[in-house]
Amino acid sequence: MTKIIQQVEGFLEDYFQMGIPDIHVTDVVEIIIIAFFLYQFLKWIKSTRAWMLFRGILVIVIFFLLAALFRMSTILWLGERLLNFGLIALVVVFQPELRKALEQLGRKNIFGLFTFNFGKNNDKRFSDKTLTELVKGSYEMGAVKTGALIVIEGDIQLNEYVRTGIEVDGLVTRQLLINIFEKNTPLHDGAVIIRGDRVVAATCYLPLSDSMEISKALGTRHRAGLGISEVSDATTIIVSEETGMISVTKDGKLYHDLTADQLTEVLRKAQELEREKPEEEKEDNKKKEKKTKKELELNSENADQKGGDSHEQ
Repeated sequence: MTKIIQQVEGFLEDYFQMGIPDIHVTDVVEIIIIAFFLYQFLKWIKSTRAWMLFRGILVIVIFFLLAALFRMSTILWLGERLLNFGLIALVVVFQPELRKALEQLGRKNIFGLFTFNFGKNNDKRFSDKTLTELVKGSYEMGAVKTGALIVIEGDIQLNEYVRTGIEVDGLVTRQLLINIFEKNTPLHDGAVIIRGDRVVAATCYLPLSDSMEISKALGTRHRAGLGISEVSDATTIIVSEETGMISVTKDGKLYHDLTADQLTEVLRKAQELEREKPEEEKEDNKKKEKKTKKELELNSENADQKGGDSHEQ
């Protein structure tokens, strides 16, 4: 064993001018602590809108690393000049998230950070019963032309929008959804936000989309549904008050005039948690996604044509 260590040490000294560092117990403890806090940081940032910004910053960092690798001196010079301004910009951009994180840290018991969940690993965001209730409730409201805006939370938490509404904390049922969106009731105005199998809040205000591509025939409800999909990974169901048609927004795209089967397929996709899958399963899922997207886009085009014809008449 000592001979192997000596050979490795000699190799490192010959080619890299460095030896094997002495590792003590304190070094191992430091590595574990740093790894734990890095994990907690990434776990926190993934549940906020900052995750998208963080990914953008990673792309820029990789770009400058490649510039350093290929010795692109002009780009590196620009990077050095922008670094100081970039650090200040980061603090400004992430200010709401940083403030929220510090507030949460102040409220929590410090020992609560060291708890781990070894329980059953759920691979679904919400149950099949919730999915069925959402589909049935949406089409029952559509049948009587009751307008509705239902936001289903994804990985990014929507706490800032939850705070704009009224707390409900009720199990998702079609009766509850119909009662909330019934005309002239106190909670019918605004959006409902669903987390897991529970309605977290009602009458929530959502950001409106600035997209110029959205049809003028569609109102504020559709623009709000598109807006929340542009700033988060949420899936939103929209029931039109005028036509009773069901629309869905996801990843900044609006699909309308969906059938019950198509809505079920979209919700099944939203139900899945991100996890490592076999290559064959990934390929099958990609094919299904492409097929579903084509069908949804075709439906949207047909609905736009119908809307245009009705306005001309």
